[in-house]
Amino acid sequence: MSLEISPKLVVREAMSSPVVTVEENSEVTKVAKIMRDQKIGAVVIINNEDQPVGIVTERDIVIRVVALGKSPENTPVKEVMSSPLRVVKADTPIIDAMKLMDRMNIRRLGITYKGNLVGIISDKDLIRIMPTIVEIIRETSKINSGIDNVGPSTIGYCDRCEAYSTNLRLVDGEFLCEECRAEE
Repeated sequence: MSLEISPKLVVREAMSSPVVTVEENSEVTKVAKIMRDQKIGAVVIINNEDQPVGIVTERDIVIRVVALGKSPENTPVKEVMSSPLRVVKADTPIIDAMKLMDRMNIRRLGITYKGNLVGIISDKDLIRIMPTIVEIIRETSKINSGIDNVGPSTIGYCDRCEAYSTNLRLVDGEFLCEECRAEE
């Protein structure tokens, strides 16, 4: 069974926008204050041509500044950023973005449209849309199964074949398992 999720949900539907950026020579303290004020966990770092060159996350600040005893006031973000910023196009299927994030062990991807950075998608954004993904899978499964799944299912023994089932449904006054419902 093929669950066609990708044509329905693309990263532009879940991304956060606009992108918060700072110049690569900015101090870590400035970036931390921006994160606090904007209530975000990452800031994109741009060079003097306004091109994204990396990303600084809360984790980067903790591991590359605080844990090493560096002064956040005297440390430029270009020394602690994760680089390069990984990006995907705005019409990339969410499932492909999720696979890429997992494979690269990253929590955020930049989103581009016509070569410009237009958003960021994070693991938090993906969690936020997960109910929509689950609903699409559920509906696709119902369509592909060809079985009318009217009414809630229950767990127990089938009234007809007496087999244990986790998907009993009430049909004409009997609780039937999938196999017995298929015989109808």
